[in-house]
Amino acid sequence: MVTRRTEQYIEVIHEIVKKKGYARVKDVSESLGVGFSAVSEMFGKLSEKGYINYEKHGGVTLTEKGKRLASKLSKRHKVLRDFLVILGVDEKIADEDACEIEHVVRKETMDRLTKFVEFVKSHEDPLWLKRFKEYYETGKLPECPKKAKKQTIKISQNALRKS
Repeated sequence: MVTRRTEQYIEVIHEIVKKKGYARVKDVSESLGVGFSAVSEMFGKLSEKGYINYEKHGGVTLTEKGKRLASKLSKRHKVLRDFLVILGVDEKIADEDACEIEHVVRKETMDRLTKFVEFVKSHEDPLWLKRFKEYYETGKLPECPKKAKKQTIKISQNALRKS
């Protein structure tokens, strides 16, 4: 099982490597806010587990195994971020929260969220999503249009019977 800490390091290394072609202890230390010795120690562990190519005092890159994990984490992050944005969460906050959630969410939940995000994105401006936004902003639960339509029909039918 991959630990949360391992995932965080892999993500940071991946982002740095995308920009620079390699990551150094200093880069990861600054990004994660941890000491050089902690990063060096983790580099050793990640190398042993086959996630990174590492030589002391040099830059690191991801192995194929590391790249696969980084890709999986990136997809998970995107789905969680998109889900939060769909709910109306500010994009910056959604991005930060996705970073935290992605390391603790279960596979079953992630699978369901992925399908939900795909479903919502495949529909242009779903009415229920507009109604949720209205509810969130006003605190007033809008009446279901189908329910309102049924009530109108019943009232009209009752009026016809009486006449």
